[in-house]
Amino acid sequence: MNTIDNKALVQRIHDELDKGNGQAFVDSLADDASWKLEGTTPWSRTYRGKKAIREELLNPLFAQFAAPYVSKTERIIAEGDRVVVLFSGDVPTKAGKRYNNRYCYVYRLEGGKVKELTEYFDTALVQEALQAPPVAVAAHAG
Repeated sequence: MNTIDNKALVQRIHDELDKGNGQAFVDSLADDASWKLEGTTPWSRTYRGKKAIREELLNPLFAQFAAPYVSKTERIIAEGDRVVVLFSGDVPTKAGKRYNNRYCYVYRLEGGKVKELTEYFDTALVQEALQAPPVAVAAHAG
């Protein structure tokens, strides 16, 4: 796939995310994908494999939301196998906090799938609005 194909794939993913549909994103992940969340929050680490991404990141994250999560894509920039997306999202949590983060995602695509994703976000907001994921709590308890 070339730059145009890679950008189009990520555009389709974010078009769906902007409608509150995360299935296109999950479907685009390679089985051995990795997703790195930058920073020092309890969520910040590299999630390796589609299964870990779903079970250790997405499921505990979305379980905290009181409404469907909808994003707003602002800009997509592509070069070769890398696609960078600037976007925001806003959702109330079940704990009554507002989670209105801004993101920069750096995708690396391979064979029409997301192979690597690095996420940059407001880490202070994560600490304020979200509870730690269960896996992080268990990992730090030992």
